[in-house]
Parts: sequence; C-alpha cells; structure tokens
Amino acid sequence: MLESGNIVLAGGLLIGLVYGAVGLLSGFCLLSGLRGWGGDGDGRLIRTYALALGVAVAGTQLLAAHGVVDLGKTIYLQPSFAAPMIFLGGALFGYGMVLANGCGSRALVLLGRGNLRSLVVLIVLGIVAQMTLKGLIAPPRIALTQATQTTPPAALLPALLSASGIGEVFARALAAIAVSVALLVFAFAHAPFRRSAGQIAAGLAVGLLVVAGWSATGYFGADDFNPAPVTSLTFVAPVADTVQYVMFSTGLSPSFGIILVVGVFAGSLATALATGRFEFEGYKSPRHMLRSIGGAALMGAGGAMAYGCSVGQGLTGLSTLSLASFIAVAGILIGSAAGLRGALRVPSLAA
Repeated sequence: MLESGNIVLAGGLLIGLVYGAVGLLSGFCLLSGLRGWGGDGDGRLIRTYALALGVAVAGTQLLAAHGVVDLGKTIYLQPSFAAPMIFLGGALFGYGMVLANGCGSRALVLLGRGNLRSLVVLIVLGIVAQMTLKGLIAPPRIALTQATQTTPPAALLPALLSASGIGEVFARALAAIAVSVALLVFAFAHAPFRRSAGQIAAGLAVGLLVVAGWSATGYFGADDFNPAPVTSLTFVAPVADTVQYVMFSTGLSPSFGIILVVGVFAGSLATALATGRFEFEGYKSPRHMLRSIGGAALMGAGGAMAYGCSVGQGLTGLSTLSLASFIAVAGILIGSAAGLRGALRVPSLAA
C-alpha cells in the first residue's frame, strides 16, 4: 500500500499528464478564450473554460459538503486577506499574460510541443515568483499586505448567504448550484460549442482534474502525522518551486506542485510526439523576447501577490467559492482586458 505522501505525488503526476495532453489537444487557455471571444468571434474556448469552472465548482463543493476535503486548510480560505494586493496582483498577472501570450500552465503545455519561448517564460516566471514570495521583493510585498489586510464578515460566498439567515448547508448548495448552472448555461447556450465534442470533453476533463487534485491532497493523501498542503491545479508557486528544486534538489523534497509541473510537461511532450505536433520554435526578434520576459516577470510577481494564476485562482480558487478568489479573478480579467483593448493594449509584433 502506498504511503500518503506517495499517493499525493502519484496523483500529481497523473493529473499533470492528463492536463498536459488535454491542454495540447484542445488549446485550453483563458487568454485564448478571451481573445477569441472578444476579437476573433470564436467563443468556443471561453465556453470550454466556463464548463471546466462549472464542473470544478460543483465537484469541489460536493466533496466539501460530504466532509471528504476540508477546504478550510487551503490558502484560498484565509479569514483575513489584503483585497487591494490580491486585486493588483491579479491585474499584473492578467496584463503579463497578454504580454507573454499565455499563462504559466499554457507555457508548460507549449514547451512540451517544442516552443522554446515558453522555456524562457517559465524560468523568468519562476525566478520572479520566488523573489516575490521569499526573496528581494518579499519584504515590500509583506509590508503592503499587512497594511491593507482586513477581516471581512465572511471569506466564502456561502457564508455570506448564511449570514442572511439561510442555513449553512442550504447556503452552500444554493451558491454552488447557482454558480455552476450559470456557467453551464453560458457554455451550452453557444451553438458552435455544443457541436464541438472535443471542447466539451476538454472542459469536463479539466474540471474533473481540479476535483481530483483536491481528492489527492485533501483525502487520499491526508496524514495527520505528515500533513501536506491541501491544494489542486495551480502553477505560479509550483513553477517557482520547480525552478528551485532543479537548482538545489539536495535537502529538498518533491511536492504535489512540482510533480504536477513535471507531469504537464511530460503529458504535452508525449502527446506532441504521438500526434506529430512537436516542432522547435523560437523568438522572432529581440523585441519579441523582451516583451515575453516582461510578461513572465509580471505574471511571476502578480501571481505571487494574488495567490494564484488564471488556473490557480481562476479554476481551483473559484471552486472553493472564496471571496478572495473572486477578487483575484476580477483583477486577472481587468488586466487581460487592458492588454487586449484600450490605451494599454499590447500591439501585435507586426505593428
């Protein structure tokens, strides 16, 4: 029988392998979804994301309602949080995502396909995230966080509902059903999406992977004598930890996040080789490289400030119905919108 720690690592590897394969085959990406929805007129990818989130919310809340996973042990349900810092971090991440042409999880998937630009993005993202979490940028981040930190009446959307007199169990069910149904209606109201079996399968798969992550770390891998963080799909801190582990593996132990990162790369690589999609790609110009590095740095710093990325907060965080996650995602969406449209729009490389 596997020990709890090995179960967590095995779960991280399996989840990563599947995510890498699904991400490569479907093009799953929040930025691609927003760009297609707002510019190209193709709304299928944003519906794929919405479906994944709807499934993740329903599955996660079901686990929590039955006591399978204690979401109170996650970083998303802190009783006190700095809303301005989380929002700012999300906005920086969103804008950086546009500059770098994809988030950390997308960079991992593309790296498996031979995209060497993604290697630069991941290295810079990991280093800057580590600097923000524990290095040179950590002291000002901590100081600003402490200065703006507040304790809201409730940290969860269901808790806000129950504060109005609704029972706790009913409030959780009501919030989960309302959010999930709204997302599913948005997804399936789009006729082209309904005809895209591959995108529907991708949305279902990614949503279930979020639920699987919670199960692996919060239930199958639970150990009172050797507790591990209760988490699921997220990529900013795991990429930072992976860069550190590659450099200083002596005395360090692999975690769910590190193995997840390895699994996503391996899953994408295996799928690219099996389907003939592997092809080396590089930068078109120094300007292209500089913009990519700047975007990766913003994603690293912003993701660390917001406690997550477009997947870590956008799927995993929101699946807990945490108010802090809603704030972070609002920042990510506004930052992305600023990069795609308006005065701060990131111009095309051909411009």
